Amino acid sequence: MAERDSAKDDAYRLSMFQALRRLQQGCEVHAKRLSRLGGLTPLQLLILQVLQMEQEITASGLAKQVSLSQAALSGVLDRLESRGLLARRRDERDRRKQWLLLEDAGRDALRTAPPLLPEYVMARFAELPEWERHAVLAGLLRAAELFELPEEEEE
Repeated sequence: MAERDSAKDDAYRLSMFQALRRLQQGCEVHAKRLSRLGGLTPLQLLILQVLQMEQEITASGLAKQVSLSQAALSGVLDRLESRGLLARRRDERDRRKQWLLLEDAGRDALRTAPPLLPEYVMARFAELPEWERHAVLAGLLRAAELFELPEEEEE
């Protein structure tokens, strides 16, 4: 019985990894296309889109929304700020807090950038029945949760 469970687990592992690899490969191809056509990486585009939606957000709030540590986010913000796409403003009451705002050049970049997800993906997604769209989104969100490091393993 234990052997059969182990074989089943191995089959799940392999299938999950193959599916994740296909997603990763698709994301990498689209990321190269985004950089070539829009001059922005998917992460940079995501950051600008979050800033546009939020109007103003703290660096720590943005880090949570884009799933990055504040240290990793800092370098990306430096590059976007140097290109004039966003601005940083210190909080008047708490100088440790930094607010991020989208600049006009950032809005222009968003207007001309290719979509964050390929059009063919969104077209195929739109063709699915609503229940299946919800199921796909729920599955992706659950998969993301499964891959989050347990707190005791976080760096």
